[in-house]
Amino acid sequence: MTSLITRGRRRLESIPVLGPLLASVSHMERMTLATLGFIACALYAFVKVADEVLEGDAGSLDRSILLALRDPNNLSDPLGPPWFEEMMRDFTALGSTGVLTLLTLVVLAFLMMTGKRHAALLVAVSVAGGTALSQVMKWGFDRPRPDLVPHGVAVYTQSFPSGHAMLSAVVYLTLGALLARTQARTRVKVFLLAVAATLTVIVGVSRIYLGVHWPTDVLGGWMLGAAWACLCWLVMLWLQHTGEVETPRGEETDA
Repeated sequence: MTSLITRGRRRLESIPVLGPLLASVSHMERMTLATLGFIACALYAFVKVADEVLEGDAGSLDRSILLALRDPNNLSDPLGPPWFEEMMRDFTALGSTGVLTLLTLVVLAFLMMTGKRHAALLVAVSVAGGTALSQVMKWGFDRPRPDLVPHGVAVYTQSFPSGHAMLSAVVYLTLGALLARTQARTRVKVFLLAVAATLTVIVGVSRIYLGVHWPTDVLGGWMLGAAWACLCWLVMLWLQHTGEVETPRGEETDA
């Protein structure tokens, strides 16, 4: 993986005019530009989804997907055996407020015990800010929950964007990026980020399967949560670069 990235970078740097420009850009600047590009794409996708929701254009697709996951003769029965439905309830709990709060507290305690107090503060602000943003968006859009099929679990808030999808993206992607920063091997970094992304996807899919969210709710939550997580990660990266936040063990800033 590392060799492929290195060869690709060398080929780009061999291009006339563009090559020298890329070679003069530092690793930190390249990461910043790539992250900002992802944030911009994620926010654009969220705006497009939100626009469809406000105009009501996403309704037919949302309904088709929800109905496709149910027995047409009994809409209260999701597809699959009973054990699969119970497993999806377990998966959806991975994005619940209780589980994410407990996980965040454990990580904060670990960071405090290892002397990374500024990093702990930044993680706390990231999660708390994501939670507040999710609630503000829910109140702002005030979209009703799906009433097409019976809900597989209890719900208490508005529908768009999905809080489970958004907050699982915020927490798991933020913690996955933190853990990846402590590893030197690329394959380990990729593995940690892939696990974080997989958990985020599983939580969102479980919300649709259980009938408590429209698919566009989950898509919007993923996009907004990923953008917020990347923004917070970028802030942490810059603060570590300037020495204001503790650098992961084995790494040194080049400031």
